[in-house]
Amino acid sequence: MDAESFRSAGKEMVDYICEYMQSLGTKRRVTPSVEPGYLRPLLPTEAPEQAEPWNDIMQDVETKIMPGVTHWQHPRFHAYFPSGNSYPSILGDMLSDAIGCIGFSWAASPACTELETIVLDWLGKAIGLPDSFMAFSEGSRGGGVIQTSASECVLVCMLSARAQAVTKLKRKEPQVAEGVLLSRLMAYCSKESHSCVEKAAMICFVKLRILEPDANCSLRGDALQRAMEEDTRAGMVPFFVSTTLGTTSCCSFDCLSEVGPVCRRFGAWMHVDGAYAGNAFLCPEFKPLMRGIEYASSFNTNPNKWLLTNFDCSTMWVRDRYRLTQALVVDPLYLQHGYSDQSIDYRHWGIPLSRRFRALKLWFVIRSYGLEGLRAYIRNHCKLAKRFESLVRSDLRFEVCNEVKLGLVCFRLKGTDTLNQKFLSSINASGRLHMVPASVNDKYVIRFCVVAQDATENDVDFAWGVITEMATELLETYKAEEAERAAAEAAAAAAAEAERRRRETLAFKRSFFVRMVSDPKIYNPKIAQALAASPPPHGGPSGAKGAAAAAIPEDVEGPSMGLPPQVSPQQQTPLASWISWPLAFLFQGVLDDVASSEVPVRFRHLDTMVRLKPGANGEGGELDATSPKSTTPSPPNEQSSMHKKSPAKSPLLGRKPRGTSPNKRN
Repeated sequence: MDAESFRSAGKEMVDYICEYMQSLGTKRRVTPSVEPGYLRPLLPTEAPEQAEPWNDIMQDVETKIMPGVTHWQHPRFHAYFPSGNSYPSILGDMLSDAIGCIGFSWAASPACTELETIVLDWLGKAIGLPDSFMAFSEGSRGGGVIQTSASECVLVCMLSARAQAVTKLKRKEPQVAEGVLLSRLMAYCSKESHSCVEKAAMICFVKLRILEPDANCSLRGDALQRAMEEDTRAGMVPFFVSTTLGTTSCCSFDCLSEVGPVCRRFGAWMHVDGAYAGNAFLCPEFKPLMRGIEYASSFNTNPNKWLLTNFDCSTMWVRDRYRLTQALVVDPLYLQHGYSDQSIDYRHWGIPLSRRFRALKLWFVIRSYGLEGLRAYIRNHCKLAKRFESLVRSDLRFEVCNEVKLGLVCFRLKGTDTLNQKFLSSINASGRLHMVPASVNDKYVIRFCVVAQDATENDVDFAWGVITEMATELLETYKAEEAERAAAEAAAAAAAEAERRRRETLAFKRSFFVRMVSDPKIYNPKIAQALAASPPPHGGPSGAKGAAAAAIPEDVEGPSMGLPPQVSPQQQTPLASWISWPLAFLFQGVLDDVASSEVPVRFRHLDTMVRLKPGANGEGGELDATSPKSTTPSPPNEQSSMHKKSPAKSPLLGRKPRGTSPNKRN
């Protein structure tokens, strides 16, 4: 592509970008409707050998790339935090890319270095940072630098604090290896801090203690002091504390005025992460939120979040740039130059050597909007967030879960976390809005953040309309599902309880009954004999409860078998079978309160069905023993009633000692 082709394609690209930005809310879905791997079949497996027409490339952008793009500038995008974007920033990046310098040192590109230093002083003063953070303040040792992201800012500061702490310990304990000293270092942060702090500790090979914030998700000084004192007694060395102004989950603010003095007392580096909220300090009404910033060793905020500047542009300031660079200086001969003592070389302020001309786009933005224009943009977002908060509070189905100070509102349906998970999933799946969740005070909440550059009240009202509509549909479905689930759980619980009782009853009966009927030494079909019956003591038919005797061998007299004294062998009644006595003993009392029912009992291993029937007057019971293979009725003399009162002892208790067959005579 030559200059003329670039001029033509560049104009077309500008037109395409303008059309994209203006029609984003009406022509495109906020999130793509694709699945992982969608793009692979659409593109060739190998790079083209020959040049392709520019029009074909742009056609593929629209038909293959755009369907898989999540549109962060969409007016229906309310996830995460704003992704800075503006036409001046785009033009600044275009020019930076055209210049193409690698500004790792002043000599590599003086304007790249000096503009960055100046613009960072501009922004730092506008935010309200102490003069000690400014590069050009009289007597200052501080200064600002542009890093890739807030994560890099935290990592660089932790590396510097670690180097300083190890050097200090080495002077006190020169005989101790640096690895041992490193193992004693302890860093601190709140549970609400960004995950990048934990990752930085992993990279630095230092321990990290995560502290509980207060009810407002703010890290307090007393919690930090207790932790540091405890660790100091254990031989640890507190060296770094990462605080946050505007946390990711709910935009809470750590109490710097309390944390700062504790850090100073223990000699720990206090870093302040204001990636999102730090930009709001341009507005005088928000400056009180940074009270205690004078205790900070370093501070960062992201213009690429909330200051209309495209990624990447994370600004960081330090109170003492020499403490920062001592941990990061690597100075090979091929990077040295003659002005090192008179200038700043930003290659010593971060991890990468190569650096883009990022100050250019920030300079474009600040000059194009002015501080007042940037303040108006921030205030509009905060006003819209307050409007959304009022809408949430007006609906009793919802609750607000954070103190809304800037442009973020955390809310949820009143109900379970599961309900809110389904709620957010249904909203995002619809493609009409996009939001993300967070955990606030151990509750699942939904984050609504105003992000679009030109967001309006209509955008907020549209979002609330979608939210309430989806909530109504979900709650109706959820209530029906909950009712069905509750009924199913109740039925399952009842069935489980019934099964438990059945098993307990069966186990109890088996433990007594099955053992008896299975022992041939105790019961034998040959034992069943006809015995004379005597009238029941109280009259009426005898039954299972009134059984007074059982079948015994011919040569054994009743009294010796433990029969009741009022029953003689001549009075005993023949029973239905040899099994009648244990059944009578087992079922005694079963039918006391039931006058018209019968209990069938099937003995699978005996191939016999026993049916226990109530007596004529409901006091006793009859035992019918039948075989499923035969319907022949029992002989009349085997259906006589039994005594009403059961014997105190088994009729066989008086038999001969074990080992002697009851069917053999001595």
